[in-house]
Amino acid sequence: MSKVVLDVSMSLDGFTAGPNVRADEPMGDGGERLHEWMAGEGADARAVEEVNAIVGATVIGRRTFDLGLRPWGGTPWPGVPSFVVTHRIREDFRGDNGGMFAFDGLEAAVRRAKEAAGDKDVLVMGADVAGQLLGAGLLDEVHLHIAPVLLGRGTGPFGGRGGELVPEGEPVAGLATHLRFRVAGR
Repeated sequence: MSKVVLDVSMSLDGFTAGPNVRADEPMGDGGERLHEWMAGEGADARAVEEVNAIVGATVIGRRTFDLGLRPWGGTPWPGVPSFVVTHRIREDFRGDNGGMFAFDGLEAAVRRAKEAAGDKDVLVMGADVAGQLLGAGLLDEVHLHIAPVLLGRGTGPFGGRGGELVPEGEPVAGLATHLRFRVAGR
């Protein structure tokens, strides 16, 4: 059965996006530096490969969708269905890269994403929706990539919500440090 997984890059000072998130800077000021490790080799390349191998569907916050649609050119992973958590429901549509976007409430989006993912996992995108999932007991795992970057200000990984994470396995170091956690009680 598929798991709901937050896979996120974070700065050393705890931010998953820089300050001033906006249409022309969807990761905020300096936030794109959080992903520089993805072009690395060794442990970093394996971390990217692992994420790409497990994604069967995504659950995306509405703001992340609004900001990401143009730069993604469709769904975040070509051909992979994405379920946008929103109170402003709209018609589903197919992105330019073949992936379907569907719009629903939190629990329905997760249920539909798990069905669509099949044997693969559901990846979560967006700090607020990650926090909502954590609070609702719907988040199973967190894959955290600590980038060697200090942003000073920005967005935290769970939209200000807390929870208990249990370490799984050993940290793996590359340019970023890659950590895995299970959400307590899941």
